[in-house]
Amino acid sequence: MSFRPLHDRVLVRRVEEEETTKGGIIIPDTAKEKPQEGEIVAVGGGAIKEDGGVRPLDLKPGERVLFGKWSGTEVTIDGEELLIMKESDILGVIEGSKAAKAA
Repeated sequence: MSFRPLHDRVLVRRVEEEETTKGGIIIPDTAKEKPQEGEIVAVGGGAIKEDGGVRPLDLKPGERVLFGKWSGTEVTIDGEELLIMKESDILGVIEGSKAAKAA
């Protein structure tokens, strides 16, 4: 199935955190917080301006981003848990990451 967010929304896949700390301590699933880092899967066509024009989004699929702890709406698409959020919920793009280099 293909999914395209509308307007200024983006579809984000959470990036899984490591299972152990630098000291070698294994963190159980129940003690982990959901990561606030993700990879852009799809972007909408752009934000609608007051004059009716469209402002394209600054984000592109494949970029790694940081977002707020309570940002977005969780959805399941093809059995995969993803987030739909507005572009304004994205705090920043992580440059120099593996995902950004591949894009």
